[in-house]
Amino acid sequence: MAEKILRTEYSEEMQKSYLDYSMSVITARAIPDARDGLKPVQRRVLYDMSELKIFSDRPHRKSARIVGDTMGKYHPHGDSSIYETLVVLSQDFKKSMALIDGHGNFGSIEGDGAAAMRYTEAKLARFAEEVYLKDLDKTVEFVSNYDETEKEPEVLPVRVPNLLINGAEGIAVGMSTSIPTHNLSEVCDTCIAYIKNRDIDTEKLLEILHGPDFPTGGIIANKRDLLDIYSTGNGKLKLRGKIEVELGRRKSDKDKLIISEIPYTMIGTGINKFLVDVANLVETKKLSDVVDISNQSDKNGTRIVLELKKDADIEKIKNILYKKTKLEDTFGVNMLAIVEGRPEILSLRDILKNYIEFQYKITTKKYNILLNKELEKKEIQEGLIRAVDVIDLIIAILRGSKNLAQAKKCLTSGDTTGITFKVKSLEKDAKKLSFTDKQAQAVLDMRLY
Repeated sequence: MAEKILRTEYSEEMQKSYLDYSMSVITARAIPDARDGLKPVQRRVLYDMSELKIFSDRPHRKSARIVGDTMGKYHPHGDSSIYETLVVLSQDFKKSMALIDGHGNFGSIEGDGAAAMRYTEAKLARFAEEVYLKDLDKTVEFVSNYDETEKEPEVLPVRVPNLLINGAEGIAVGMSTSIPTHNLSEVCDTCIAYIKNRDIDTEKLLEILHGPDFPTGGIIANKRDLLDIYSTGNGKLKLRGKIEVELGRRKSDKDKLIISEIPYTMIGTGINKFLVDVANLVETKKLSDVVDISNQSDKNGTRIVLELKKDADIEKIKNILYKKTKLEDTFGVNMLAIVEGRPEILSLRDILKNYIEFQYKITTKKYNILLNKELEKKEIQEGLIRAVDVIDLIIAILRGSKNLAQAKKCLTSGDTTGITFKVKSLEKDAKKLSFTDKQAQAVLDMRLY
C-alpha cells in the first residue's frame, strides 16, 4: 500500500501542534476548574482514594499504593506529580483545609521534603469525605479515562467554594494561576450573602470575607488594594510577618521580639534564609541591637526569637526586618481558572457566580434522580397492591403460560394467546389487565409460595 504524503507549511504545523499542546497543559494539567477548584491530578487522587475506600474511619494505606493506582487508572503522567499532589493536599501549612490525613514524614514548613512514597501512608480526611466526595453517583457527570477502560468524574460535587478556601497555584503555557487561601467560615458567609442578593457588590462582600487568610498567618499591609484585587482578579498583596514584643520580667532578662506568624511566601527555605539574613545584618552592624536569634518553632506553630540589648530601639529593628528581609514580601494574585473549557481571570463575584450555578445544577440533578427513584418505587408498589387484589388470576396466568415472556405479555396488555385457563371466566378477567412493564416484572419477581 502506497504511503499518503500530506504537504503542509512547516510554520502552520508547528503553530497548530504547539497550540494543541498549550491547551492540553492549561485545561488538563495546571489550571483548576472554577466549579470544584481542583486540578485534574488533585481530583483524580481524591476520587481514587474514595474508590479504594481509604476513608477517615479506616486504617492508613501506603502512599505508593494510592499513587500507583491513580497513575494506572486515571493520570498517566508520572508518579512524582501524583505523590507531590498527595503531599500538598495533606499539608495544613499550605492548604487552609487539608483534604488528606498523612501518616509519616510529609515535609515541614521549613522546606524539608516528604519521605519517599514507600515509607508514608495516607487516608482521606473527614472533611474531604463529607464536603468533596458525597453523592458522587447522583450529582456529576462521569467521563472515560485516558484509555477508555475506566470512568472518572468530570468534576467533584464540592459543597463549598474550594477555589477560594484552598486557593490554587499553577504554571501553564503562557499563563499561570495564583489564588490565595481564605477562611472557611468567612467564605461560606460570603456565599450566603451572594445567594440572598445577586446584585451585591464586591465592597459589601469584602465586609464579610475580609481578604485572604493564609495558613501561616501574617498581616496584609495593603488592605486598601483588596477591593481592586477582588474586582479585577489580579494584583499584588503585601504580606508581613507578625512581630510581638516580650519584655524581660527581671533586670537580668533580655527583651525579645517573637515572630509568631510569617508571610505565606516564606514556606520552604524562606525561614532558613530569613535566619541567615538577620545574622548577616547583625554582622554588618545594621542590627547591632540584636544579641541572638533562634528558631524555636515546633508542632504548635512558628516561633522565631530575637534577643535584644537593653534599651534597644524596637520600632527601628522592626522596620529594618521588614525592609531588609523576606519578613515583608509580595504575593501576586492572579485568579485564573477554567470556565466551560476556557481559561478566564475571575473576580470574586465571578467565582461565586460560577460556584452557585454549579451547585444549582448538581443539586437539581441529585433531586431529580431521587424523585425518579421514588416515582419508580411508587409505581411498583401500586402495581403490587393491584396484584394482591387479583392474586388468584395471576397464579392462573402463571400456571397456564408456557414461559415467562408469555405471562408478562398477558399482564401488560391482556394478551391471552397461548395461555391455558382451567376456569374460562378468568380468561375474560385476564384480558382486562394493564400493568406497566415495571409493575409486571415486579409481580413476576414475587415468590408466590
